[in-house]
Amino acid sequence: QVQLVESGGGLVQAGGSLRLSCAASGGTFSTFRMGWFRQAPGKEREFVAVISSNAGNTYYTDSVKGRFTISRDNAKYTVYLQMNSLKPEDTAVYYCAAARFGGLISSQGTYAYWGQGTQVTVSS
Repeated sequence: QVQLVESGGGLVQAGGSLRLSCAASGGTFSTFRMGWFRQAPGKEREFVAVISSNAGNTYYTDSVKGRFTISRDNAKYTVYLQMNSLKPEDTAVYYCAAARFGGLISSQGTYAYWGQGTQVTVSS
């Protein structure tokens, strides 16, 4: 059973930065495509970013392009989300997720394993 544990969330002022981490265990990390999603209060969970198993490809939702960077360290079984120039609208619970097989990268159904989430709050 794959387990994912996020960390690194917190309270930050607009324009600031945070780096989220997601540590994986219980599977062969290097075979998983890893994604980040977020859910703001009263809203649906939405796709943020994804990175391929060998880190060769990344993809971002338009609202975070140029501000967020997803990366991974397969030796450490960890995926990261560097978030810069944060805005109040980035406030949400951030979840990491793992997908072993193909599928639409922005679809929650593609991902079989999920973390418990970490809260990010951006004050104006």
